[in-house]
Amino acid sequence: MDVDLVVIGAGVVGLAVAQRMARGGRSVLVLEQESSIGQHCSSRNSEVIHAGIYYAPGSLKAQLCRQGRDLLYGWCRAHAVPHHTIGKLLVAVTEDEIPALKKLQANAAANGVELLWQNAGEVAAREPQVRAVAGLFSPLTGIVDSHALMQSFEAALQVAGGELYCNTRVAGLEPVSGGLRVSGTSAGEPFIVSARQVVNAGGLFAQQVQAAAGAGEIPPLQLCQGRYFNYSGRSPFSHLVYPMPEANATGLGVHATLDLGGQLRFGPDVRYIDQLDYQVDEGLRDVFAGAIRRYWPDCDAERLQPAYAGVRPKLSGPGEPARDFVIQDHNTHSIVGLVSLLGVESPGLTASLALAEQVAARLDAV
Repeated sequence: MDVDLVVIGAGVVGLAVAQRMARGGRSVLVLEQESSIGQHCSSRNSEVIHAGIYYAPGSLKAQLCRQGRDLLYGWCRAHAVPHHTIGKLLVAVTEDEIPALKKLQANAAANGVELLWQNAGEVAAREPQVRAVAGLFSPLTGIVDSHALMQSFEAALQVAGGELYCNTRVAGLEPVSGGLRVSGTSAGEPFIVSARQVVNAGGLFAQQVQAAAGAGEIPPLQLCQGRYFNYSGRSPFSHLVYPMPEANATGLGVHATLDLGGQLRFGPDVRYIDQLDYQVDEGLRDVFAGAIRRYWPDCDAERLQPAYAGVRPKLSGPGEPARDFVIQDHNTHSIVGLVSLLGVESPGLTASLALAEQVAARLDAV
């Protein structure tokens, strides 16, 4: 089989890229090693449409989060993907957290994102059960049904003539005349396909794909687990609630999110691991409750139930500064026709359509 483009990985970013290129007139084949789409990062996250608050000004994360946010809201409206612009409240629990809150507001402003300053009374008016001395309100933050979003990308791919094969593992990627030869197994049987170009959107497995291609300049993968707890009963919150990120911490703190059905959940925490692990230890309940009670004193630990865990494909290790998204082409790894996405963690879902545009520009330039 010969195609214009093979996309490796059917997570939210891989599918966004695939449908974009198929709608642009390319013949596109998506290869996914799991039995269905989006089984890893894309379905094991907070399902938040981020406004673009936290990321370093000028970084790909900042630029593509902001662009992707607007593209994603537009896509959801056009394709009837369930979503809600619910808003987010970022809170300082003590006076000594106010400088961090102001720094976050300045960082957001540098990224073109306006946050509304809230005094203690205004925080209480928005969320009566939240304890805080000050806060910031982000009106552009939202939530989305990540499964429905991926299904809409898959549908757009298929309407444009693209194909998706699950249970298909790529083991080799070899430059040949006019493109690349992709080989591996599909449903247990060997396959070979020739493509003019290949996109590596393998997420947690992207470095393995790079190694199979013999690419250089592969940034090391750092597996970072994040665990979530559901909260039984009616949610007291009408917005997402985020505490200040802890000093020298990797994550954003154990925050409160809502899904489109109104289910309240808390997470994620941060734990670097050596191998994929999606277990949630019930013994963490009291640790989570302690973190939550800093901003919601009425949290009942008995109503916290283990929900799910995700693993982030980070490029930075414990205590290291956060790394940006990495988009590599032949100028970096010397393999003509291969565009690779590495370290695509949060805000990857929000940025998915903007990442697709970035990849399209790289592919069109070759």
